[in-house]
Amino acid sequence: MEQHVANAQAVAEFLASDERVSWVRYAGLPDSPYHERAKRYVPKGPGAVFAFGVKGSRSAGQVFTESVEMCSHLANVGDARTLVIHPGSTTHQQLDDEALVAAGVSPDLIRISVGLENVEEITRDLDRALDKAAGA
Repeated sequence: MEQHVANAQAVAEFLASDERVSWVRYAGLPDSPYHERAKRYVPKGPGAVFAFGVKGSRSAGQVFTESVEMCSHLANVGDARTLVIHPGSTTHQQLDDEALVAAGVSPDLIRISVGLENVEEITRDLDRALDKAAGA
């Protein structure tokens, strides 16, 4: 778990600093409204599953998940491998954008479960997928 959390922290920081990402919700980041609580209640780190938004349309999120190569496009969490999913084009695909928002799922939302791979390889894969999504 320590490696999962360390990788998740690095990936969240990478995503938070990227202009192709509209937001990151991870309690390990200082700007999270849950950061202080996470430091208090989970001092070893807030886990390895979080969400972020890919800038662009709903299709940008879909292109992102279809473009990862090392990361897997799966709905599971807690695997040794990094997993990503775009609910707007998978689990919630039947909803229009308004219904997605009402359900608490923004059209740009990507859920990531960060695995145990080398963090530079994870961020390199995410970077490539973000490039492709930016053109969607």
